[in-house]
Amino acid sequence: VPRAFPRALALFLALTLALTFAAPRLAAAAEPFVFLTNWYAEAEHGGFYQALAAGLYRKAGLDVTIRMGGPQVNGLQLLAAGQADCLMGYDVQIIKAHERGIRAVTVAAAFQKDPLAMIGHPGAFERMDDLRGKTILISGDAHTNYWPWMRSTWGLKDEQLRPYTFNVQPFLADRNTVQQGYVTSEPYAIQKQGGFEPTVQLLADHGWPPYAMTVVCMQDTLARKPAQVAAFVRASMQGWKDYLEGDPKAADAAIRKDNPAMSDALLAYGRRQIVERGMVLGGDAALLGIGIVTDARMRKTYDLLVALGLVDPAKVDLARTYTTRFVKDLKIMP
Repeated sequence: VPRAFPRALALFLALTLALTFAAPRLAAAAEPFVFLTNWYAEAEHGGFYQALAAGLYRKAGLDVTIRMGGPQVNGLQLLAAGQADCLMGYDVQIIKAHERGIRAVTVAAAFQKDPLAMIGHPGAFERMDDLRGKTILISGDAHTNYWPWMRSTWGLKDEQLRPYTFNVQPFLADRNTVQQGYVTSEPYAIQKQGGFEPTVQLLADHGWPPYAMTVVCMQDTLARKPAQVAAFVRASMQGWKDYLEGDPKAADAAIRKDNPAMSDALLAYGRRQIVERGMVLGGDAALLGIGIVTDARMRKTYDLLVALGLVDPAKVDLARTYTTRFVKDLKIMP
């Protein structure tokens, strides 16, 4: 026994020292990662908040901070300045950014359909052809985004346009008015304030091709942190699956914490619209997995923007605006 004791003591001390030195390394394993959204926290961000609230990012080795965007936040500028690792973007925005030398890259698409819609009064607006002769409320950036496509597709005129100020009262006051909006939010506000269910035409269902709620990173971030970006994408898309097919309570609580103005009812409405319209789980995602980005889809958006004169092909190399490497083998199936 006396001879065995020193060996046991030595083994105990060796294990203690090993654990002591390993502890700081384990504690530091979760690497800080900042993700900037495109607006105040809402159901359209649910999958990312689900991944955060359920600990999926932490399990992937990331200490993720979700920072809210908003009307006064220039997310692309912050991304280019290194204030975020990735942001929630949009195809048109990122493709056009390359004209200005901003080397941002789309790496995943949470939404296979853009939630943007035209919203009108029942009876006065039932189909897109009914836009002719209507007053149309759109935001400032729509003039160099989807409006040229709408104008050419349905023979509309710039004279029909008025500014949309993210207030539904002008719409409610005039039956001859149609306004832009997200299918996940504005129709709910109209139902609550106007007491009727509006007609909603999702632009994606009429040929508008861009992805939405995309994950976008700078080229140099992809070169410096490929493993971290891959981990973020995988955890985020699993978060979307869990948010839409599982229990969303933890994510909704995290959303409300960041945005106290958000209600349980609006979150439930938005989530239901996302599911029923197949915005995340439908389209290519149903066959190739949540978050998928395809060459064919990106080419379709790019060619449309070029045809409309919104992008100069001499200044933008489509292949540099996105990559499929982080999603092509992800296979997180609905």
